[in-house]
Amino acid sequence: MPAYLTKFLPFLRWFPLKGDMLKADFMAGITVALVLIPQSMAYAQLAGLPAYYGLYAAFLPVAVAALWGSSNQLGTGPVAVVSLLTASSLAVLAAPGSDNFIALAIMLALLVGIIQLLLGVFKLGVIVNFLSHPVIVGFTNAAAIIIALSQVSKLFGVPMGRSEHFINDIVGVVRLIGDTHLPTLAMGALAIAIMWSIKKYAPKLPGVLIAVVVTTLLSWSIGFERNADGKLEHIADTELYAVVQQSMAAARRVDDLHTQVADRSTALKAAQKTAGESNIGVVQSEAELALLRIDLRDAEAASAKEKAALRHLQVVRSVDANGATLAIYRADQAPQGVTLDETRYRLRKLGANGFKLVGGGEVVGSIPEGLPSIQMPSFNLDALGSLLSAALVISLVGFMEAISIAKAVAAKTKQRIDPNQELIGQGLSNVVGSLTQAFPVSGSFSRTAVNMNSGAKTGMSSVITALFVLLTLLFLTPLLYHLPQAVLAAIIIMAVIGLVNFRAVKHAWHASKHDGIAAVVTFIATLAFAPHLDNGIMVGAGLALGLYLYRTMSPRVAVLGRFSDGTLRDLKVYPDLPTSKHVVAIRFDGSLYFANVSYFEDAILEAVSHHPEVKYVLVVGSGINQLDASGEEVIHHLVERLKSTGITLVFSGLKRQVLDVMRATGLFDAIGQDKLFATEDLAIAAIYEQLGEAAADDLFCAVAPAK
Repeated sequence: MPAYLTKFLPFLRWFPLKGDMLKADFMAGITVALVLIPQSMAYAQLAGLPAYYGLYAAFLPVAVAALWGSSNQLGTGPVAVVSLLTASSLAVLAAPGSDNFIALAIMLALLVGIIQLLLGVFKLGVIVNFLSHPVIVGFTNAAAIIIALSQVSKLFGVPMGRSEHFINDIVGVVRLIGDTHLPTLAMGALAIAIMWSIKKYAPKLPGVLIAVVVTTLLSWSIGFERNADGKLEHIADTELYAVVQQSMAAARRVDDLHTQVADRSTALKAAQKTAGESNIGVVQSEAELALLRIDLRDAEAASAKEKAALRHLQVVRSVDANGATLAIYRADQAPQGVTLDETRYRLRKLGANGFKLVGGGEVVGSIPEGLPSIQMPSFNLDALGSLLSAALVISLVGFMEAISIAKAVAAKTKQRIDPNQELIGQGLSNVVGSLTQAFPVSGSFSRTAVNMNSGAKTGMSSVITALFVLLTLLFLTPLLYHLPQAVLAAIIIMAVIGLVNFRAVKHAWHASKHDGIAAVVTFIATLAFAPHLDNGIMVGAGLALGLYLYRTMSPRVAVLGRFSDGTLRDLKVYPDLPTSKHVVAIRFDGSLYFANVSYFEDAILEAVSHHPEVKYVLVVGSGINQLDASGEEVIHHLVERLKSTGITLVFSGLKRQVLDVMRATGLFDAIGQDKLFATEDLAIAAIYEQLGEAAADDLFCAVAPAK
């Protein structure tokens, strides 16, 4: 196959597909699809979207990433961390699940895809190195904990608020544990038990699929849902009518304030860019936004109080021959002779336009049959500025996850992974996904492992997975109606448990205290900033870069003595080594650049001050990998300063790139070619030749006989 063709169409490397390879890919593709379908629906809800949007994200993006990526086994699609980042990024702009939220999620997928695609086309895959491994470890651990905690409310069947502080939301859930819906908890616990047991005792079986099938059939057979929609006009009790009306008004106020805060935030960011933060109008807008947020906080508290008053109230409903609601009464105040159904309900999800009568557990419900429509995402220019920073974080975190998985698999399969080609594959998958109503996707740890362990040989397995999702969208969606929401929560919890790895944080700490600090701070910051996870990873990345600069600002400087084998070694390690009063030898282990040149200068001058009779300073430069303009200027200054006091500066072991800078700037001539040597032994020999008889008894020059 011509190289230029496989460069633009990487999937051509799979061909010709032999029969045994195609069979292996087919079986692997089906196996992954059985895991992907329920997972994708769970991750869609984690992202704040209706469950069926997960199927859209599990369709074309899966195939496109495999066709244009470089890994034969990488499984792309909805993943936990990217889904949570999507939800946290968009929650400040729109209400989760709303039409505006869905449009922004699709737009975000397009932005993520464009960023990844541009990075891949311009071969900038190395930019992902700005997110160091310890930062990713800290972020992943915190994100996994946040993801698991965010599903607890669905597992217990209690509501969970969404505020600016995730910890407050979890505290709110804990306070409602007494209201646990026991059938919902039982259904979630059953799913966890099935998945855990199969993983432990029969790992080759699709545990997720089995849990979904068992719980869906059970939900259908026992009538697990037993919910109905309610309207204010259905309430026949006057007192109850007033309470519900007041609660709905409080919910309507919260919705209105959410919309105002989102609109005002977007307008403020646009004004800050055009007029600057110190503009009077911008400052006034900031004050108005702060007041709106206070009003929103008060309104949410009032709404929560109204809902709490209704939480334990049970109602019944009268129905017509078709089971439609005619009237709603308090459970103990229903009039005689009225036909009631057999269920007692609680009022839940009170919103601006209605409420839910909940007599059972939550299920996935109706899923639109057919394929997603192909259309350009609707562009919200006001939200573009807010989405760009989120898109950049998701692009880097998503790609970091994908490339690390691909490399781990490649280590076993001996395949060569091209990070830039993988960026192109991930970018195209998100761009194409945005055209088919998908939210951002990335590589999945669990599904890639399933793909590889199932015997996948080429990316054709992912194409087959996408085709199976296609069949599900066309024909199988009615079968998912009775799938309990608690089971989706259980799937997410079981999937992210494996991401919690505190040993990796401990390992980073042992490798380097600075890396350990970066991992721990990222972990704490991500938890503290939740639900705004991008802030946590930005803090970690900034700290990691800062600590790196701090390390390079004060590199190791060793004053050297002569060891018994003739080599020069650090006096801090071997304090009894012979030294010379005429020659000071110093080794500098670091690049000479603007951040550490003053440290280098101070180290040289301090060593000279401790040796008043010194005539030569030898800099062993084998550890100097770079010399910038600041470093060149300081060396030039040192040469002249030491020369004025009768001291000669000599260098040994300088690398070619350092010598090239010296020649280009004239420093080479200022030092003198006779002061630059290939090795320290040549330098010392030349120095003592210049010193002559005055240093005849100098121990630094002599080499002790070997014992």
